[in-house]
Amino acid sequence: MSVDGPRAFPFQKKNLITLFARQGLDQGDLAALSGGHTIGVARCVNFKQRLYNQNGNNKPDESLERSFYYSLERVCPRSGGDNNISPLDFASPVKFDNFYYKSILAQRGLLNSDEVLLTGNDQFVAGLVKSYAEDEALFFDHFSKSMVKMGQINPLTGYNQGEVRKNCRRVNGAF
Repeated sequence: MSVDGPRAFPFQKKNLITLFARQGLDQGDLAALSGGHTIGVARCVNFKQRLYNQNGNNKPDESLERSFYYSLERVCPRSGGDNNISPLDFASPVKFDNFYYKSILAQRGLLNSDEVLLTGNDQFVAGLVKSYAEDEALFFDHFSKSMVKMGQINPLTGYNQGEVRKNCRRVNGAF
C-alpha cells in the first residue's frame, strides 16, 4: 500500500468519540480501551502516513518526538516494508501496564489514534490519559470496567452479518 493509500487519512478525536458512541461507549471508555495498545504490534501500513505524509504534504507528523520518528523510519522505509511490524508500546511491549499513556505524553504514540487523544478543545480524554500515566491502578480499574461494557455490545449474527467465533483466528467451521 502506498503512503497515500486508504489508511493515509488521520483519525480525529471527534470521529473516534462518535464511533465509540454508536456502540454505547463514552469518552471515558475511549481513553481506557485505548490502553489496550500497551501490548501488541502494528504493521507499518497502519502508521506509515505519520512518518511521510501526515497531512498530505509529504512531511511527517510534527507531533512525533524526533528520536521516536527516526527509530520508526528505520523499521518502515518510505518505499516498501508495509508488512514490517513495530510494537505499539516501545517501553514494555509485552507487559500490560500504563507505559502506553506515558508514551503518548512523551509524543511517542505509534498510531494516529493514540496521539489524537491529547488533541482538541475538550480536555476530558486528555485528562484521563494524564491520570492513567500517573496512576496505573486507576487505569486498570477503568480498563476492566470498559472491557465489561464493551463485551455487552451486541455482536452481529445471522446469515451474512457475522458470527461469534469459537477461535478468534478462524471462521467457525474453517479448517
